[in-house]
Amino acid sequence: MSPSAMPSREAMHGLIEPPPVSFWPATPAWLILLLLALLLIAWLALRALRAWRRGAYRREALRILETAGSTDAAAILKRVALAAWPRSRVAALSGAEWAAFLQRTAPRAALDPVMAGRLAQAAYATELDPPMRDAAARWIRRHDPRL
Repeated sequence: MSPSAMPSREAMHGLIEPPPVSFWPATPAWLILLLLALLLIAWLALRALRAWRRGAYRREALRILETAGSTDAAAILKRVALAAWPRSRVAALSGAEWAAFLQRTAPRAALDPVMAGRLAQAAYATELDPPMRDAAARWIRRHDPRL
């Protein structure tokens, strides 16, 4: 083939590139799936927010308990119980009934009868020792208002 018969560079066309890939979903099914995922995320965020708000009284009680004395600790436990249960069920409890209530409403706190009794008598104690403070904090964290 002669050099004059060969196509020149100027006459050659460049490669034809495909259009760029779109990030937007091409089918309605992907849009529906995206919408469902966004709804699920919104629902989970709403549940987490509600749970966080429901636990506000626990966080406040734990913050106050850090510096509380023995009589204050007994009042804090009673206030937490009044926040979680109806007044008619909690307000009149004292002594052994209060200790039984503390044990019954927080099975995950693992309060033994002796420690529950000491917490029930905390209002009359002269000092709140670290094991009692830990047991009170455990009860505040782990009580179950549904019981």
